[in-house]
Amino acid sequence: MPTPKIPKVTKKGFVITLRRSPIGTPQKHRLVLSGLGLRKIRQTVTRPNTPQVRGMIDKVGYLLEVQPQ
Repeated sequence: MPTPKIPKVTKKGFVITLRRSPIGTPQKHRLVLSGLGLRKIRQTVTRPNTPQVRGMIDKVGYLLEVQPQ
């Protein structure tokens, strides 16, 4: 399954939804999800467009659905 691409750069940010369970993923990936503020499947958060957030999305993108704000 290909990793989802990060949407084009927007000034506002991203709407991030947790689509897959983190059970069975490496501990570091679960920590990244908690850093993004995601705890439950289908939970949605809004995060700013920063290099740190883009890196987090890149790490665990296979668990997420990412849309530009």
